[in-house]
Amino acid sequence: MKTEFKFSNLLGTVYSQGDLLFSPDGTCLFSPVGNRVTVFDLVNNKSHTLPFAHRKNITRLALTPRGNLLLSIDEDGRAILTNVPRRIALHHFTFRSPVSALAFSPSGRHFVVGVGRHIEVWHTPSTPDQNVDGELEFAPFVRHRVYTGHYDIVQRLEWSSDSRFFLSAAKDLTARIWSLDPEEGFVPTTLAGHREGVLGAYFSKDQETIYTISKDGAVFEWAYLPDPNAPEPTEDEEMRDIDDDTHTRWRIAERHYFMQNNAKVNCVAYHAETNLLVAGFSNGVFGLYEMPEFNMIHTLSISQNNIDFVTINKTGEWLAFGASKLGQLLVWEWQSESYILKQQGHFDSMNALVYSPDGQKIITTADDGKIKVWDVKSGFCIVTFTEHTSGVTACEFAKQGNVLFTSSLDGSIRAWDLIRYRNFRTFTAPTRLSFSCLAVDPSGDVVCAGSIDSFDIHIWSVQTGQLLDRLAGHEGPVSSLAFAPDGSVVVSGSWDHTVRIWTVFDRTQTSEPLQLQADVLDVAFRPDSKQLAVSTLDGQLTFWSVSEAQQQSGVDGRRDVSGGRKITDRRTAANAAGTKSFSTIRYSADGTCVLAAGNSKYICLYSVSSLVLLKKFTVSVNLSLSGTQEFLNSKLLTEAGPEGLIDDQGEASDLEDRLDKSLPGSKRGGDPSVRKRMPEVRVTGVAFSPAGRSFCAASTEGLLIYSLDTMPLFDPIDLDLTVTPASTLHVLEKEKDYLKALVMAFRLNEAPLLRKVFEGIPHNSIGLVVEELPTVYLQRLLRFVAIQAEESPHLEFCLLWIQAILVSHGRWVGENRGTVEAELRTVSRAVAKIKDELRRLADENVFTVDYLLSQPLAKEGATNGTTDILKSITNGETHMVDVDEEEDDDDEAEWIGLD
Repeated sequence: MKTEFKFSNLLGTVYSQGDLLFSPDGTCLFSPVGNRVTVFDLVNNKSHTLPFAHRKNITRLALTPRGNLLLSIDEDGRAILTNVPRRIALHHFTFRSPVSALAFSPSGRHFVVGVGRHIEVWHTPSTPDQNVDGELEFAPFVRHRVYTGHYDIVQRLEWSSDSRFFLSAAKDLTARIWSLDPEEGFVPTTLAGHREGVLGAYFSKDQETIYTISKDGAVFEWAYLPDPNAPEPTEDEEMRDIDDDTHTRWRIAERHYFMQNNAKVNCVAYHAETNLLVAGFSNGVFGLYEMPEFNMIHTLSISQNNIDFVTINKTGEWLAFGASKLGQLLVWEWQSESYILKQQGHFDSMNALVYSPDGQKIITTADDGKIKVWDVKSGFCIVTFTEHTSGVTACEFAKQGNVLFTSSLDGSIRAWDLIRYRNFRTFTAPTRLSFSCLAVDPSGDVVCAGSIDSFDIHIWSVQTGQLLDRLAGHEGPVSSLAFAPDGSVVVSGSWDHTVRIWTVFDRTQTSEPLQLQADVLDVAFRPDSKQLAVSTLDGQLTFWSVSEAQQQSGVDGRRDVSGGRKITDRRTAANAAGTKSFSTIRYSADGTCVLAAGNSKYICLYSVSSLVLLKKFTVSVNLSLSGTQEFLNSKLLTEAGPEGLIDDQGEASDLEDRLDKSLPGSKRGGDPSVRKRMPEVRVTGVAFSPAGRSFCAASTEGLLIYSLDTMPLFDPIDLDLTVTPASTLHVLEKEKDYLKALVMAFRLNEAPLLRKVFEGIPHNSIGLVVEELPTVYLQRLLRFVAIQAEESPHLEFCLLWIQAILVSHGRWVGENRGTVEAELRTVSRAVAKIKDELRRLADENVFTVDYLLSQPLAKEGATNGTTDILKSITNGETHMVDVDEEEDDDDEAEWIGLD
């Protein structure tokens, strides 16, 4: 089995904190998710996570006007400059202090940052396409100027449209006007008069007006006006000092107020082109206003908590909102009053996850009582179930049909129809129990569940919903359950140091106990149902034969899984006992490997046959989480304990920040409390996709997907200087050497080039090309053709490729079926999809064809459109046929088309 899994995507979390950004064309939204950045494509309905990761949570994002460079800054002021089209981190830099504001100039030559009370202007690093010499600069970050004058933290920075001036808004109740370079006659100006911190200051489109907005809901309109109290000049002074503006300065022209029932303003955004002002309030309401008249267009409540950030796209049509408390991300089109995007992650930690049988969806459950269905291809949550009233602990699919089962601490097991998206059956026990695990018969007829409150296993019939039986025998809480893939037995693991194998479908229900040395945490069946893997609290991973009930082998995983010192640990990571066990284990799709994870930052992949640790995956390097570093910094230890756990909420400057609304002793959600200050990194569930090409892990940061299909831009093996995109197209179009062009495209491994070469090969040459293709490229070709058959409109062309591969290399495919299993599944799914679409198309057009066949034949010698159509149908082709060729060219010809 291949082990080169790479981080592919991050689901389950859509917004954490910090800035939101629209791309210059307005089609993509950049959202900070912990220490990573996720890009939501709002037009194609897809999302992807950029591959780089910060060492702390991201707070500031900025994009150049061209949209090619992204600057992201974390809580400590460390920045990463990223090439967005290539998804490559170009440069790492530190501002040495937390950055509170960030903005690129409209010209793209400079960017300004607010570092505490100071403002710094830097030159934008140039890219090779901008530089005359085509080379990157020696020193990418060069500081231009430093501005001082504010007495508190700078909260917002905005540029003028000509990039000569910029505005700063700060907590010291003032906004200030600065010039990029010294201007003749210009003096930095202070705009004072607000009673609370200024959240934003903006230029109007003509730069004749400035708007400043403060936290208390006051909007001041500033204009460059003469002093009304100045003495009137004499005629001589008027003639002498026509350009003298001694008594002219920026003054408040209008005052407006939001009036939102004691709610504070949390964020603002202004769009100069359309004169739109958007404000997000602390009560979850946002308001849209038209300036300068301050006409309210509409208000809408979109959240139960604070709106943390708002931004407007370039055209002024879409508004993006982020609410970090509930992890909400919304894009609202204000003209049609409709949502473009409405996503929300789990409020609390995820407990379990499972892939759907087709591998297209992932279901996650969490302590917030919600069940979310995530689409793997798009990365979006497509449905959320909220019927459970308490934390959902486990989820499992029936192998037949789209039926999902979930167990919850509210004492119910629920069955969900994932075609109609509804709860169609609920199972309960005679006494109220909190169910912690469940297992489903592969046929979907029987579901069983275990509880921490009871030592029995309850079994229900899915058809009737009745309780069939209670299996007694364990002397401790049941922690895990699993049905054999062939449905013959069910296995239960308990805290009483035993695993029991139950034959529930026999007349005499017997159980075979397997004795272990510690509490059982999880059990997993190999896909062939012949082997069982058991994880225990002492860090051991043991493998048992199901038929003989004997232990075959075992692995000591304590050293492998232990890692990451919690902020409160008094021992080093190697000696801490809490991380030295696997709480979740799963077999790979082919049964050769086991994936294991626990309360640690590591996911371990073991080989079952050789009992070797094949690879360790690091879940997160985010230092904002507890348990991601091996050694604690001694300078962060104080007399009162670790610095990260000291509550400094009472020292906040604003009253609402000083109020402590959390419940005593609460560390997690589900009540009116705040999240824990530093969540502990851990993995609560892992699962392999049915095809085996990827696996996912439910972690503190979200739903991490690792895949084998994260292709690099090029493959350096067998690559020389003559293999370039231009030479590949030359070989394809000029030399007509299709096999060589295809091999060169595979070596470069660029998707657009590969698609162009693939579609440029004539259909009558497919058989010859495939027959001569080296077998080393067969798997990649099969995978590429399978994906094209699903996405490309050229159905027959793709089917000819599939036919040629199976005819020419059918024996090789049969001998290497285990290697190409995932590709064959994709081919099967694509062919079935084409078949269904053609059947539906034929059913829709059957009456049209009958009508055409029933038309009388025309006179000989005349051009008959019906005859041509029938000929085209008979030949198996699809044409557009002109009914009357004798009509005048200037008239609109009548066409008959058959899809």
